[in-house]
Amino acid sequence: MQRSDFRCFHRLRVRWAEVDMQKIVFNGHYLMYIDTAMSDYWRALALPYEASMHALGGEMYVKKATVEYHASARLDDTLDVGLRCARVGNSSCLFEAGIFTGDRLLVTGELVYVFADPATQTSRPVPPALRAIFDSFEAGAEMAEVRTGDWNALGRDAARLRTAVFVQEQGIPAEIEADALDATARHAVVFNRLGMPVATGRLLQASPGVGRIGRMAVDRSVRGSQWGRRLLDALVDAARARGDREVQLHAQRSAEGFYRRAGFTATGEPWKEAGIDHIAMHRALQG
Repeated sequence: MQRSDFRCFHRLRVRWAEVDMQKIVFNGHYLMYIDTAMSDYWRALALPYEASMHALGGEMYVKKATVEYHASARLDDTLDVGLRCARVGNSSCLFEAGIFTGDRLLVTGELVYVFADPATQTSRPVPPALRAIFDSFEAGAEMAEVRTGDWNALGRDAARLRTAVFVQEQGIPAEIEADALDATARHAVVFNRLGMPVATGRLLQASPGVGRIGRMAVDRSVRGSQWGRRLLDALVDAARARGDREVQLHAQRSAEGFYRRAGFTATGEPWKEAGIDHIAMHRALQG
């Protein structure tokens, strides 16, 4: 088993609480590491786990877990936990894991999950849609698509995401979150392979040649993967395509690093909006 066998990785650093008296990782923690990587696997699929399982009419239950130890991880080691779906049967899925430090393989694991009725925990066939998602991901395919359009086309899905993130999660009043600018904005929504919206944003014309990106929202359960960046890139591309020379945005300070990594620069002093710290940022566009 090699790093190149995996498309999905979760990185972690070994903590004091996870080692034994010899300062090596206690054996049971490796299963916890693998289980943590499983959350990143669902994010890589652009599947909010709870909502996706509800849509698919079942749940994934662990039937069997095995671990083989090749070498020990030690306190403060940085580990990369690779995870892949190796096989999908009628009602079960086999996941294989590899835990690496650098290119050195420390631990391998196998987890057998069964797709089942959540009420009775009796097995059900793996839905064709989920089977296709696993197969496509492991083959290197894209897991989501970005659609752009007007409010009539995308407003329902965009509004649902924005309400969940801004109103329910951040406590912003609904009358502030929604405004008349939606009617003239160019909207973008990222849809996963189940047709569920997982990220949204909009592009306004702040002035001739200047675009303004706003209302960036990503479903909480898939946040931290690539989907916010994919959305932002689509909005920047839309601004460039219509001839804008610059794009601006008002970033929440907690997301400032995300925008900096995408080439945006902060300008001016921070301020509060709806009780949340913001800062103005901009990015020059080239052809």
